[in-house]
Amino acid sequence: MENLFRLADHDESSARRCVWVNGPLIVGAGPSGLATAALLRDQGVPFVVLEKTDCIASLWQKSTYDRLTLHLPKQFCQLPKLPFPEDFPEYPTKSQFIGYLEDYARRFDINPRFNECVRSARYDETCGMWRVRTASAAGGSRGEVEYICRWLVVATGENAECVMPDFEGLAEFGGDVMHVREYKSGEKFGKKKVLVVGCGNSGMELSLDLCNHHALPTMVIRDSVHVLPREVLGISTFGLAVLLMKRLPLWLVDKLLLILAWLVLGNVEKYGLKRPLVGPMELKNTKGKTPVLDIGALAKIRSGEIKVVPGIKKFSPGQVELVNGEKHDVDSVILATGYRSNVPYWLNESEFFSKEGFPKSSFPNGWKGNSGLYAVGFTRRGLAGASSDAINIAQDIGKEYKEETGQKKTSTPTHRRCISQY
Repeated sequence: MENLFRLADHDESSARRCVWVNGPLIVGAGPSGLATAALLRDQGVPFVVLEKTDCIASLWQKSTYDRLTLHLPKQFCQLPKLPFPEDFPEYPTKSQFIGYLEDYARRFDINPRFNECVRSARYDETCGMWRVRTASAAGGSRGEVEYICRWLVVATGENAECVMPDFEGLAEFGGDVMHVREYKSGEKFGKKKVLVVGCGNSGMELSLDLCNHHALPTMVIRDSVHVLPREVLGISTFGLAVLLMKRLPLWLVDKLLLILAWLVLGNVEKYGLKRPLVGPMELKNTKGKTPVLDIGALAKIRSGEIKVVPGIKKFSPGQVELVNGEKHDVDSVILATGYRSNVPYWLNESEFFSKEGFPKSSFPNGWKGNSGLYAVGFTRRGLAGASSDAINIAQDIGKEYKEETGQKKTSTPTHRRCISQY
């Protein structure tokens, strides 16, 4: 499946290994990378998967809170060619989903190269290949490795890096400050005044978890937000929206969803939850901003157990000052401020990816770039969008691979000359 070459400078200790990949190189072993690898396996295409951590789906395994469940019904979250077990609940738990992904990797014989952190990737016009340099993320002595490949699949996803806002005075605050990816449970926050910055699904669910552990959460809501019931009469709101969008225009679907939300949840704006002017599904499709699917936080907001406040002006020792002039004593701060792509830090390419690290073309056309470059998991449509892209990528690469391997291989000497130029 691969050929190895060793290059050295003046001594063996400074050697850099070069690896020729006979097939695509997939960067990232999350659900998107696994789905692409499984479908490539089905096409008979060899591949290599690189993962910077020591496990698959590291965001799920290492950076999610204990009470997390899938926010959408399982039929919208399963990967291609392997449905969830029938005995799984409608909304699988964190541990169930991780177990499903591990079974998926075993089923399709996906064995990522762990602790391989990509430092740079660029397309070499001279030899028509991608050159991807990695270093050991575990701090070992393996040194740098350079992978040479015909196809590069970027599967690092939308949530690779934490967004850490720089609030005035936060360094002098003095209390505990953490990003949501470090939060596991509200158990250690009992009786503490906790400021949760952010009102998406994570911010809402963390605030609810803090309440359930007898903490005193205050949630900062700077922007407008759509809050929808997760279910209406036992029917998934998201599933209903998907069904309606197959038959009705988007604006009408949004109007119907807002009517249902008002009937079930009432007027949420009086609790400080101002709705955007753009409808929930249109906002998700155009901006990638997911509506909050309420699983109990709104009841705590109504009862006053979760306080809602406007944006932050600045911090001071043990205190936060809001934009409306109010000051609140705070013991801890949890930043539910989201994530961003890390693609701009390592991929030397600007035609396909934007400076924010997302494909410039919107779904469903953002999966394929030029020169054998692909993207999966950047649709802002969850696992269903990632699965759709994975199917397209595997079929496209499979077709090219079979065409190329069906001809006489005259390019190998060129690849060797290309490598030896370093």
